[in-house]
Amino acid sequence: MRETRRPQRVVVLALDGVYPFELGIPSRVLGMAADRYEVLTCAVGAGPVRTNADFAVTVEHGPEILATADTAVIPPVDPSLVAADLSDDVAAALALIRPDARIVSICTGAFVLAAAGLLDGRRATTHWHLADRFRALFPHIDLDPDVLFVDDGRVLTSAGAASGVDVCLHLVRKDHGSELANTVARFCVVPPFRDGGQAQYIELPVPQQGAASTAATRAWAMEHLGEPLTLADLARHARMSLRTFARRFADEVGMSPGRWLIQQRLGHARRLLESSDLSVDQIAGRVGFATGASLRQHLHAAIGVSPQAYRRTFQTTSR
Repeated sequence: MRETRRPQRVVVLALDGVYPFELGIPSRVLGMAADRYEVLTCAVGAGPVRTNADFAVTVEHGPEILATADTAVIPPVDPSLVAADLSDDVAAALALIRPDARIVSICTGAFVLAAAGLLDGRRATTHWHLADRFRALFPHIDLDPDVLFVDDGRVLTSAGAASGVDVCLHLVRKDHGSELANTVARFCVVPPFRDGGQAQYIELPVPQQGAASTAATRAWAMEHLGEPLTLADLARHARMSLRTFARRFADEVGMSPGRWLIQQRLGHARRLLESSDLSVDQIAGRVGFATGASLRQHLHAAIGVSPQAYRRTFQTTSR
């Protein structure tokens, strides 16, 4: 007889000033994961919860269900409401979360976790626009404002808005493998994971009207990742000088061509580690790294694990 798997309970805490879009992300994304998750929403007190929009939401559950959560999610609240200290009712609600439960924040939700002491000694992220304010309030926390999310084991923090989708897909991938995460992403019409960090979304100069784009060259490079592409190769394809191409590329993408190439190669390498039995050296060759050692170095620098560890985490759960 087939054993019935209990869905993981995810409890989302709706605080006053919550952003409605992010409040709904866990239910929308995790709710598509083939009944693997039960998503419930709670509030710290009775009555409607005001949002940062022109409406309030009615929440059925009280904070006591946080004690039953396998994962607790803290969506963002209006930045004007974040502070170094928590109100007594919010602090009491967070104290209900079990020590073995996973905790996830989206955007300014990281301020709530930091104020509760849940980020002490951890690496974390939040929206890039609020990085200076976060550091001023919590100088002892290792903030990385360049990434879309940080997985620090029990506690995960993510950047603004759509990065809540990224971190929820990461949970599905981590818990149940890439195949299910990819299926969820297709249903939600989003990429299974986005390459790059927040730097690409920080306000950038708008290319001059009529200026040639590097988009075609980026598409071409994606089809030739296994080749030893150089800046000169890219500029030649775009029919630009090296200097013009590098400047225009940075204006459009928010990073240098070299850094972008590394990120695309790492993304392809991660997909192959998840979905194939190719050796690390074979994967390195397919994605354009000169050696397996180079792939190991770049992957560890990007996400802090070796190719073998990454494969064990994501391939085992998908097979």
